[in-house]
Amino acid sequence: MSTHRVMHHWTTLAPLAAAAVLAATELVGEPPWLLVASGVALVAAVLAAVHHAEVIAHRVGEPLGTLVLALAVTVIEAALLLALLVAGGTGMETLPRDAVYATVMIITTGVVGLCTLIGGLAHREQSFRVEGAGGALAALIVLAVVTLVLPDFTITTSVGTYSHAQSLFAAVVSAALWGIFVFVQTIRHRDYFLPPQGALPDAHAAPPSRRQATASFALLVVALVAVVGLAKVLSHPLEEFVEASHLPRSVVGIVVAMVVLLPETWAAIRAALANRLQSSMNLALGSALATIGLTVPVIVCCATAYGLPLVLGLGPKDAVLLATALLVSVVTLGTGRTSMMQGAVHLVLFATYLFLACIP
Repeated sequence: MSTHRVMHHWTTLAPLAAAAVLAATELVGEPPWLLVASGVALVAAVLAAVHHAEVIAHRVGEPLGTLVLALAVTVIEAALLLALLVAGGTGMETLPRDAVYATVMIITTGVVGLCTLIGGLAHREQSFRVEGAGGALAALIVLAVVTLVLPDFTITTSVGTYSHAQSLFAAVVSAALWGIFVFVQTIRHRDYFLPPQGALPDAHAAPPSRRQATASFALLVVALVAVVGLAKVLSHPLEEFVEASHLPRSVVGIVVAMVVLLPETWAAIRAALANRLQSSMNLALGSALATIGLTVPVIVCCATAYGLPLVLGLGPKDAVLLATALLVSVVTLGTGRTSMMQGAVHLVLFATYLFLACIP
């Protein structure tokens, strides 16, 4: 049996097995052995999701391919945060903020850092289209400031919160700017997000058939739903562990973001290793924009409709870290070429973010 066949069978069975484990948690509860199985199934579903997303990406081509995984994962993240927010509890009013902030920091420092470092070690220098990355980063800076920083400076309500009118305005602006970015990426300036001359990603590989792409899309949906469901199952043990370890509640948001971003992170790293840094940047920046442009409007609208408390503004420490991450990203993405040095800088900032999140 060929390696391709083994991969085909494994990536078909993994999402179905993860869904079965999720169903088992509904039937028999959450004994320790099933929690362990949930963790294993979650990782398997993530890896299978990456495979199926790559199949779809190869079928539709760039940059639509990288948009598929970013959009799917962001929708699932919004659903997970809504479920946790509606469940209520101490500290839940800050969970969406923590998760969105964690997503932006993980992508701009962790994912970009890993891709540029690994790509630099493997290929010395890599290139990407600065026209696309620059526009995406500019939009990300505006959205991050509007949703995560300005709530600390408005005077209509208490520090860190928006009024209903301000929240809805931020939601509309976020969705509109994300929509404009998608239009530019896929229609108006599609060439800005294609690999530069000389980078030939999978040029000789035949694209999958329509039937294969359709099957991969269905399995991708199953895998992502299973990832979110299993993450929700593991969230309560995670909260208990955080409390027992005397860690800040924001750590829960970081773990949620890391789990949700696993498929995109793995796909971006594989693209960088294959000397396709353009795909890595499309995935990273597109995911960060989709997180704010889609997740924030959904969370804001639901919180407003159901009268749920919602805190969006960051504290001083996190605002400084966010500003530093965006500033470093401007320097890194401003030239269109990267080396391992930029990757090391991003990863040091990522380590600082994680350390100060656990020991503020």
